Amino acid sequence: MIGLLQRVSEASVRVDGAVVGQIDQGLLVLLCAERGDTRKEADALLNKLLGIRVFSDAEGKMNLNLAQVQGGLLLVPQFTLAADTRSGTRPSFTPAAPPAVANELFDYTVQCARQAHPQVETGRFGADMKVALVNDGPVTFWLHVAPAH
Repeated sequence: MIGLLQRVSEASVRVDGAVVGQIDQGLLVLLCAERGDTRKEADALLNKLLGIRVFSDAEGKMNLNLAQVQGGLLLVPQFTLAADTRSGTRPSFTPAAPPAVANELFDYTVQCARQAHPQVETGRFGADMKVALVNDGPVTFWLHVAPAH
């Protein structure tokens, strides 16, 4: 699974003009399931997301995680993160998990996140979403948990 996380001072997702997810300080995470991913990869990625220390402590060093700053977590499904762009000018989405699998893994990740963290918001799988954010820093990390073969 892939997670593109951005430390934000605020972020929101709109579908058909209505806000479906919104946070203040926290992490906006674009999530993508790849072919071969299972709940094992989803669990590993979520553990990384919840534990990663990307928020500044009193000395200005990135030493605090999401829980320590009581931040929000906005999870947004984004299959295009799996795009293969090595050849030509049109991306191939073959590496992405099939929609039914990706939807199940996204829902599973959201469910687990809500059990582990008090403030979890989401985008909507399969919808045309408008994502707005103020990237704080900017701080952006690409996390990848590959399936074990």
